[in-house]
Amino acid sequence: MQMQHSAELNMSDIRMLMEFYGEDVWNYAYVITRNTYTADDVAQDVFIKAYQKVAFFRGEASVKTWLLKITRNTALSYLRRAFLRRVVLIGDHSPGDGLNGTTSSPSAESEYLKQEEADELWQEVLKLPGKFRDPLVLRVHHQLSIEEISGITGLSPGTVKSRIYRAKQKVAARFGRSERR
Repeated sequence: MQMQHSAELNMSDIRMLMEFYGEDVWNYAYVITRNTYTADDVAQDVFIKAYQKVAFFRGEASVKTWLLKITRNTALSYLRRAFLRRVVLIGDHSPGDGLNGTTSSPSAESEYLKQEEADELWQEVLKLPGKFRDPLVLRVHHQLSIEEISGITGLSPGTVKSRIYRAKQKVAARFGRSERR
């Protein structure tokens, strides 16, 4: 989605941004905060800030990259201000639930096992320190380029690549151990 470079957004523009990028913004906020209620608040604040700060959008990055950078800064600000306890409740689902649907109808048992494995993998990703988790989620889930991730995080492209590689290694090692239990 391309956004016209103007000093103002009208309500239909904001709705369009929310429809196109709302899920990505919420998912990234959830990854950072690890709390559904806080992710809701962050996502709402992101679109308010986008509405207020559209004049500062220079068009050097994509709209998605701009919104994810606002999301990251807003979520980190929430974490600094609040005294949050990081708890993942049983029954919470990952932001990517339901994205791996297939056209054929697998058995209920195989679908359950596949979902359990995906949930376990997601839990391992959430356990990573933020410096590894953020670049990995931006790359794998949001499919951003190394340069876009670099722009969002303020890290050099080489550091982004290194952290993604190390994050994958850590998840693979942890996931392998948890499967053997």
